[in-house]
Amino acid sequence: MERRTDAQMFGMLLSFAREDSRVRAVWMNGSRANPNAPADRWQDFDIVYAVTEMDSFLSDDSWVDRFGERAMMQTRRDQYDSYGPGETADYSDWFIYLMQFADGNRVDLSLVPAENAAEAVLSDKMCVVLLDKDGLLPPVPPATDEDYRAGLPTPLEFRCSVNEFWWVSGNVDKGLRRGEVSYAQEMLGIVREELLRMLTWKAALRGPLNPGKCGKFLPRFLPAEDWAAFCETYARGDCADIRRAMEAGWSLFSRVCREVGGKAGFPVDEAAEAAALAYLRRA
Repeated sequence: MERRTDAQMFGMLLSFAREDSRVRAVWMNGSRANPNAPADRWQDFDIVYAVTEMDSFLSDDSWVDRFGERAMMQTRRDQYDSYGPGETADYSDWFIYLMQFADGNRVDLSLVPAENAAEAVLSDKMCVVLLDKDGLLPPVPPATDEDYRAGLPTPLEFRCSVNEFWWVSGNVDKGLRRGEVSYAQEMLGIVREELLRMLTWKAALRGPLNPGKCGKFLPRFLPAEDWAAFCETYARGDCADIRRAMEAGWSLFSRVCREVGGKAGFPVDEAAEAAALAYLRRA
């Protein structure tokens, strides 16, 4: 199946909006609205329709069939965290169709009530207005990713990150000694989050930056050897390799937290780290 071009996708989404009187405004957010995001064929189309009423859309999902053959779809009805007590849900304020099409394009299409559009469009600075039939929307500043940028930590953030890294390393160690691979892997993921946070702060020593979801943009800002060392913290599903990955994380974190702390003026508790490592490396 031939992949539809970006122009074809935008044309299709806007054509529907122009023709359907229930849709009064359209805007885009996500990576396609981010002027600093690298463009590639895997970018989603994150589109919002401001609509006069929600019920007619939600009562019959077949209206999205016009957008093409789907390989997969998820809506708010399929997201467990959309439900409250008694498995009840209220979709009157917002609904979303996450659509992966067979041709490789993906559209995340949100519906919001038109009366909430002015507030909704300003809730994310990474936003580009595509259609406004009635002057419904307020002036929207040029899209910027500034709300997603990371700067340097406060002394408290730095101290808590260091403490969390070593504390949860103890959970990894405990899981490994019990032979509990799934638990150890889960705890290693939490340890890695703190390592990623520290690497983000190292990159931010040169100025605020958008690290991207899960740190995906950090290779642009870090020395190649740092990113390679970070990737070594991913483990196979056996205790020996989880131990290896954890040791790799300790080495990298120990070095990077000193770089960040030294340049930001935050002391590293050398004695606390030494005590943690002595315990974690015990026979």
